[in-house]
Amino acid sequence: MRPPVPFGQYVPGDSPVHRVEPRAKMGLVAAYVIMLFTVGDFIGLIAAGLLAITAVAISSVPSRLVLRGVRAVSVILAFTLLAHGLRWNPATVSLVRLGPLALDPEGLLTGIFFAVRIVLLVVGTSLLTLTTSPVRLADGIERLMSPLEVLRFPAGEVAMMLTVALRFIPTTAEEAEKIVVAQVARGARFDVGGPTRRARAYVPVLVPLFVSLFRRADELATAMEARCYRGGEGRTRLRESHLTLSDWVVMISGAVLMVGIGVSL
Repeated sequence: MRPPVPFGQYVPGDSPVHRVEPRAKMGLVAAYVIMLFTVGDFIGLIAAGLLAITAVAISSVPSRLVLRGVRAVSVILAFTLLAHGLRWNPATVSLVRLGPLALDPEGLLTGIFFAVRIVLLVVGTSLLTLTTSPVRLADGIERLMSPLEVLRFPAGEVAMMLTVALRFIPTTAEEAEKIVVAQVARGARFDVGGPTRRARAYVPVLVPLFVSLFRRADELATAMEARCYRGGEGRTRLRESHLTLSDWVVMISGAVLMVGIGVSL
């Protein structure tokens, strides 16, 4: 049985989205984020959602992997809904009232709008790491920051740090899941008691998790030193990545479309 792919980890494939050059995909993601933060109503969010669904369908990445990020921010989504929907002694009509607290329909609608925006933001940005290998992603980030090298900016080192940080996100999630399963097999309970007791139950998970992360970081540093990594200066690449005409067309047309939707809707 093939193990599940952690959220954010690269999913190999040969779809049109996989073949787009990383810098072009970063430009499209930036345009998508701009569109999400400029639309002002649900019609704009629907258009953004249709674009995200189309991109996921073209990428051939299973939707369950894309939606794993939504589960990771479920607490933020719940807080967004409550922060906008709850009112203290509201003067307007309320849907549900519990003492001085009431659920305001207008505030709830605003909370749903922002929650949907967060969901689309997670889906759109996670598609970048799901369809781009860490090596190509680091290469793209380094090439984007290469003009800053004239100011003695360490573009290669920063690109490597960002790539390692992105790569450690799914690794941390996978390691935490393994530790939780091991603790449950030993009789630990994470679903009993109130919030304080549940939080204390995760203390035995955090300690081995941090130990494992430090061990992985030390092994990574040793492996990089063994391969004579000394920064980006003079480093060669097995495969050189170049922006082709099709990449420029996809990036410019997609960016114009998304920014246009954001401004008009």
